[in-house]
Amino acid sequence: MRGMSAATPVARATPPAAGHAQRVAVIEDDRPTSDQLKGWILAARPAIAVDQWFTRDDAEAALARQRYDAVVLDIELGRERHAGVAIINAINKRHAGTPVLVVSAMPAAVYRSIMKALDAWDYLQKTTFEEAEFIETLLEILRSTSALHERAERGVADAAGPARAELVLDPLRQAQALYRGQRVNLPLTAQRILAVLHARRGEVVSYEEMYAAIKSGRNRDNVRKHVGTIREALREIEPAFDAIDNVPMRGFRWRS
Repeated sequence: MRGMSAATPVARATPPAAGHAQRVAVIEDDRPTSDQLKGWILAARPAIAVDQWFTRDDAEAALARQRYDAVVLDIELGRERHAGVAIINAINKRHAGTPVLVVSAMPAAVYRSIMKALDAWDYLQKTTFEEAEFIETLLEILRSTSALHERAERGVADAAGPARAELVLDPLRQAQALYRGQRVNLPLTAQRILAVLHARRGEVVSYEEMYAAIKSGRNRDNVRKHVGTIREALREIEPAFDAIDNVPMRGFRWRS
């Protein structure tokens, strides 16, 4: 990778929230590269736990045992040219929402769109990025996951109390949704998607998780259209409404 030296200044992060020790998996078959990535991570955030895995089998076994705050992943592992794709699929099935940063020698022009379709957080092509870019991307990921852990530590019940008064809906019985006491004009499918987003406010809900609320047209464009409908309906009641974030390459999040 370009910039293997530590000459480029790198911003150091603030410590993670108390009570949660962040853990990152580095899945890379080339040991010097794996050690370099681990060194960069620990230089930026010394308290973090970094697990190194060098084969698909070992990585998948670890992912079955442990949910990571972030996974740094190479696509090609040993003789398996697309082992990383299989690992991402396994992560999406077992730990949906776990952010994956792909670091690979495969050409970005070809593989970036593939990784985007798999909901990877970002794609960095080896030989074209430096330490600062890698660390800044990883710290952005960790800030996002840290916010979710802080919410969990506060207690889901306490966080959910005020929000239930804010939004009331019953998508199974097709009752009219209420936002701040006013009726929301939404079709049933949009209500179901809204129910999923609001029930998991503060978390990223992947496209695949939202497909369960759609009977037909299970694709990303359709999900985006329904989310657009939800935003428009809520802005009819609250013009400044902007609580639903688009999380690039992953899905949507209702900010807590």
